[in-house]
Amino acid sequence: MTDIPRTPLLLGLAGLVPLLWGALSATMPGLFDIGIETVGPRFMGIYLLNFYGTVLLAFMSGILWGFASRADGPVAGPAYGLSVLPAIWAFLMVGGGPESSIVALIAGYLGLLLLDFFFWKLGLAPGWWLRLRLPLTAIATGCFALPLLL
Repeated sequence: MTDIPRTPLLLGLAGLVPLLWGALSATMPGLFDIGIETVGPRFMGIYLLNFYGTVLLAFMSGILWGFASRADGPVAGPAYGLSVLPAIWAFLMVGGGPESSIVALIAGYLGLLLLDFFFWKLGLAPGWWLRLRLPLTAIATGCFALPLLL
């Protein structure tokens, strides 16, 4: 990860903090109780995972749109179309209940990783992009999966 620019790396890692907190507070009853008293239910457990995970998926659509804006010719149209898929996925698939929404988010993040690869392979994403996205996606999907597994 040494060739990933410092700012995207630090912001990417910081973006995992709410997901880590959500996973921990969803799986540790004592931590959940302390959190409810201090930060409230909106920032706890599976609710936080669903809410923040959805926001991040839509945010990532915006990043892909930025990559698509670098495309020319016959690749441009499909690139723009693919860039909006994570946001559309989140809009259509998240919200059917806490557990099913978490499953939809896991699928959304794995699909996003495929799109990351597509944009990287076309040279529209930075050369270091997948070295950042692979571990971030692994940690994020692990955070989503943890409450379902325990």
